Amino acid sequence: MNTGSGQPDIQRKLVSGLFWVLLANLLVKPLWILGIEVGVQNAVGNEVYGFYIDVFNLAYIFNILLDLGVTNFNTRNIAQHPQLIGKHLSGILGIKICLLGVYLLVTFTVGALMGYGCQEFRLLLLLSLCQFLNSLILYLRSNFEGLLLFRWDSLFSVLDRLLMIAICGCLLWTPLRNGFNIYWFVYAQVIAYGLTALLAFAVIARKAQFRRLRWNCAFFFVILRKSAPFALLVLLMASYNRIDPILLRRLVGDADAGIYAGAFRLLDALTMVCYLVSVPLLPVFSKLCKTSGQVSDVIRIVFWPLMLFAVGASVLCALFADSIMELLYPGHGWQYVPVFRVVIFGIIPISITYIFGTLLTAGGRLRQLNIFAACTLLLNVAVNLLLIPSMGATGSAWASLTAQSFMALAQLLLAIRIFRLSTTTFLPMSPRNIYRELTLIIKNKE
Repeated sequence: MNTGSGQPDIQRKLVSGLFWVLLANLLVKPLWILGIEVGVQNAVGNEVYGFYIDVFNLAYIFNILLDLGVTNFNTRNIAQHPQLIGKHLSGILGIKICLLGVYLLVTFTVGALMGYGCQEFRLLLLLSLCQFLNSLILYLRSNFEGLLLFRWDSLFSVLDRLLMIAICGCLLWTPLRNGFNIYWFVYAQVIAYGLTALLAFAVIARKAQFRRLRWNCAFFFVILRKSAPFALLVLLMASYNRIDPILLRRLVGDADAGIYAGAFRLLDALTMVCYLVSVPLLPVFSKLCKTSGQVSDVIRIVFWPLMLFAVGASVLCALFADSIMELLYPGHGWQYVPVFRVVIFGIIPISITYIFGTLLTAGGRLRQLNIFAACTLLLNVAVNLLLIPSMGATGSAWASLTAQSFMALAQLLLAIRIFRLSTTTFLPMSPRNIYRELTLIIKNKE
């Protein structure tokens, strides 16, 4: 079988990327989500955390305005044309600064239309700064991903969380806990994101021989035009993933939004594994699409391990939901169980989306993906409006699972048709091949 020029080397880099990114994040992210975030919610209570998560989700949904698809476009473009990194770094940083003004204008306008008061706007300003710094980090990391420098990418994928764990740990697990409030949590995020962005820029600037920002309007418009389909896709996906607590708070109050956020947290933690698998997949798929390589070999590396993880994790979590929720939220874990038992199965369609959505993105199928995402958003809102009044947070969990399943099935069927994937693509790798890939990762440097 013709696997395309350089494909074995690309596959080794993929396995290498998966190894380092997963290793770094699996050591850090669970402590952040299950230790710090749970600790913060337990310290401030459901209502305060529901207030925080509502404002956070507004800032999160519109964070696409800080990027407009530039990060995904840059990963794909640098993977295919690495010689452009210096030119694009100096120009795109200028774009990011300009987009910050647009983002602040839109989020504060929407906040005003939603009836935000002084407290909401104060929190929104801080969370908007966090979103800008996080967006900047993701863009800088996209350069490492495009160059297939996955060890650097794995470092900066967890550095912000390591800093936050250190800061929040001091606040939560010392006598300072008695005065803890939600703003301390946000200030810790600002500091951690800021330091990480500064260090990531220092590393990539040296590799790209960065000298100064370029303010070139023609370049700005070219990049934004090319990245616009990516921007729309990210906006639609962020909306159908994060709109549930916003609808809950409006329809039934802060408490249900806080319960949904608490039940959703473990799904968020497990989904991180799926996201981390997709990080090296985008540049690898992009290179293979450019060189007409076989994507089926790459899919075989990740599909079954990810499916086994997703199905196993969701079933186990559903079976032991009472114990897990009581462990996370002592004394009132029962409130989260009905929501958790539904929402946790979302990891299965999310895993499929991260594989085949990434493949379709690398193949330039943005129009179809945007149509799917728009339909998914409409479906999610409709089911939420139908179920929330009678079922509260549990109804929102069913809406999320329904929408995620629709998106996953649509992407899977489209990928099979466009890339002509055969049934052998979905067969697991043999133990011998898995052993060979792991041996190569240990013996070879990137």
